[in-house]
Amino acid sequence: MHHTENRGHMGDTAKVDQDAVLRARVLLLGSGRLTARERVGAYRVLAEVSPSAYLPKLVDALIERSYELDEPELHVTLYAEALAAARRLHADAPRREGRLSRALSGYEHALFAAGRRAEGRALCEESAEAGRYGRLAVVLAEEGCHAEAAELLGGHAGTGDADPASDWTLIEWAAELDAAGRQEEALEVFARLVDGGRRGASADSAPLASLVWKLDRYARMLGAAGRREGEVAARHEALGLLTRLARGGEPVSRSNIQALWATLLGLSGRPDEPAATSGAPLPAFGAHVFHGWSPDTREDYFASVALLERRTAALRASGDLPGLIVTQRRLTVRRALRWESSGRRPEDALRPSFDEGVALARLSPVDPGVLARALADRSMFLVAVKRYGEALADFTEATALLDGLTPPPIVTRT
Repeated sequence: MHHTENRGHMGDTAKVDQDAVLRARVLLLGSGRLTARERVGAYRVLAEVSPSAYLPKLVDALIERSYELDEPELHVTLYAEALAAARRLHADAPRREGRLSRALSGYEHALFAAGRRAEGRALCEESAEAGRYGRLAVVLAEEGCHAEAAELLGGHAGTGDADPASDWTLIEWAAELDAAGRQEEALEVFARLVDGGRRGASADSAPLASLVWKLDRYARMLGAAGRREGEVAARHEALGLLTRLARGGEPVSRSNIQALWATLLGLSGRPDEPAATSGAPLPAFGAHVFHGWSPDTREDYFASVALLERRTAALRASGDLPGLIVTQRRLTVRRALRWESSGRRPEDALRPSFDEGVALARLSPVDPGVLARALADRSMFLVAVKRYGEALADFTEATALLDGLTPPPIVTRT
């Protein structure tokens, strides 16, 4: 590793070394292709004598150089320098805002990845003051400040059917309201998400699968709030959509939407996790696993897979079925989130986890809700991998368990 990476030149007050300037110019005028490290060195010198020409290039080269290194503290150093350089750009400089945003985002990410969470949070607070509030909401959620996160998200999401809030914003907002104990408000926000999904499905502008996942989550939320009638209606609406999928498949082209399924699954597992605190942060369940979670919480969360695997093995050996069911589901949720974000996703790598969840639940005769949840979990996964007939069979059984032997008529909304 080159320790000279730690040497910053921005803001030097000493007289510029003219020999260094000449060497930098000669280097840049050479015929060979320069490495990012060489360009950084040259631009550092030249940015002091010609900032308008070389500060933008220095920002770009510093960011490019960071991609070549895997040492967290060097990332912090390079991005700190890139941010300082970006802030020196003239207000009219081309692409100034884009460079500033990239440097700020990269610096904040590097601080969290290096375990410097307090500094990272301070940077998120600075960004929020400038209107970029999303990262601060995530950090607040990770540290258990769910009411504050909900207020921040709600203050920007707006109200009414015509507001521009994205699906992801609504999911995060509802998640934080729910975590803060504001169930009714969470349901109102999630209902907006479901209504938007219905409009998209009815216009054949959005996949039915995404609405199925939203309805399944909505039904679970309604059940937790004691709103039985709404829970049954949402579940049967999802069942009707699954019937359509099993008969004819998706009516519209479906892109990679599995992140939505995995995010909602992860959110459903939050009650089984310990409470997040500033001293022991957890992922912001409801945020996208890679575009939302902070790198330190993401790393810790996935690092716990090995521990949970050992714990499930011990619980199997001890015969503690209730404890095994809970722990095995926590493990399955982690595997699903890692599977979805891995890039290469063979179905067989994950399906055994859902199959085991159902098998374990069938051994538990006390509460039919345990088996219903395991079946619904597997059904939503099967939708994700486009096995709609099997998904329908699982969800039909789950619905019968929850509704009784004579379920109400199936209601479809699309």
